[in-house]
Amino acid sequence: MTDQTVKEGKTWAIVSHLTFVGLIIAIIMNSEKRNPFTSFYNRQMLGLIIMLFISQITDKYINGTLGYALWVISAVGWLFSFIHIIKGETKLLPYVGEKFQEWFRNIH
Repeated sequence: MTDQTVKEGKTWAIVSHLTFVGLIIAIIMNSEKRNPFTSFYNRQMLGLIIMLFISQITDKYINGTLGYALWVISAVGWLFSFIHIIKGETKLLPYVGEKFQEWFRNIH
């Protein structure tokens, strides 16, 4: 990925990591231009939001401790992803990042 591509996509990648609404806005804004850097992080963030949703369901209906552990994993994943956006690197989340890219390949 070129430095120009990263520079152009960094803003929307950051917006996608701010809130769920930010993710939706980033996906919509990137749908026409299809910046690969933004697309990469949109897919990572969608996966993190799903992980967060699963952690909340687990916390409420299955086991509070397990739900909290999943929440911490999601939060650390978010921080990991956000740091690499700032650095301008495309770095997959450990263990799940490749699956997020595969599952959400149609998200731009």
